[in-house]
Amino acid sequence: MQYIHQPHTNYCRKEAIHIKLSDRQNVIIEIINNNQPITGESIAEKIGLTRATLRPDLAVLSMCGLIDAKPKVGYYISAKKNKKDIYEKLSTIKVSDIKSVPVNVTESTSVYDAIVALFLENVGTLFVVEDEALKGVVSRKDLLKAAMGGKDLNLIPVGVVMTRMPKIVYCEEDDSIIDAAEKIIENEVDCLPIVTAMPNGKLKAFGRISKTNITRVLLEISK
Repeated sequence: MQYIHQPHTNYCRKEAIHIKLSDRQNVIIEIINNNQPITGESIAEKIGLTRATLRPDLAVLSMCGLIDAKPKVGYYISAKKNKKDIYEKLSTIKVSDIKSVPVNVTESTSVYDAIVALFLENVGTLFVVEDEALKGVVSRKDLLKAAMGGKDLNLIPVGVVMTRMPKIVYCEEDDSIIDAAEKIIENEVDCLPIVTAMPNGKLKAFGRISKTNITRVLLEISK
């Protein structure tokens, strides 16, 4: 069986969170919090700007669910009072902070051995590497399709069923987990490799980010 055993998951919580809203947006939230409900004109007057100048900031804060507004009443802090903190925390957590260790196989690894690796390592995706460079990704769905063919799985290499570069969707270490979640949803996959460039220009997968990683963070924040 040709795969690299990775015995543990590297997961860390990020305790220090930095505000990502602009200074003016934070001032707007403070004004609303202290004077709610308050009209847009009154907010603009307190800041010393026009209502038109503040309109984009108020729109962003409303779309993020941080503030709400009622016609002829004004703006007030959203009842979902923890949403601002959750949004800011998710925006600052990088995929490299919560990555798991990748489970790698070679292109010549048989489909049978790849299936065994999935069970032993309790993962849903394997990365296919050669000389540390990422060549492909093989998922449970890929292996299931191969198994349904009725052929001898010991004779089929994963190189036949894997997704190859450049069709692989991946993350880089500075991507936020929001970026990762969007890629996972848009591409309907369970896991993404986290890559870094090698001197030869090829990509090396030094981690993976999965739905489980992201769900774990959401649970930690909610607590």
